[in-house]
Amino acid sequence: MTEESTMEEATFNGKKLLPLSVIEAARAGDPLAVNRVLRYYDHYINKLCTRVQYDKEGRSYLGVDEEMKQRLQSKLIQAIVNKP
Repeated sequence: MTEESTMEEATFNGKKLLPLSVIEAARAGDPLAVNRVLRYYDHYINKLCTRVQYDKEGRSYLGVDEEMKQRLQSKLIQAIVNKP
C-alpha cells in the first residue's frame, strides 16, 4: 500500500483535490498526468464555455463553445508545463 493511499484524501468544498504527485508529474511533462488534470477541470471549463447557441431553425439552447474550450485547455496545459 502506498503512502498516498493510506492518507486521508484532501478535499475542498467536498471535492477531492488532485494529489500533489499528479501535479508534479504534469509539471514534468507526463502526458497521462496532464490529461488527468484536464479531466479534473473539465466540468469547470465546460461551465465557463457554456453559451447561448442557435440551431438551424433559429431556436436557442445552451451549449459548450468547443473552440473556447480548446483554447482554455491549451492555456491550462501551457500554465502547467511552462516552469518559471
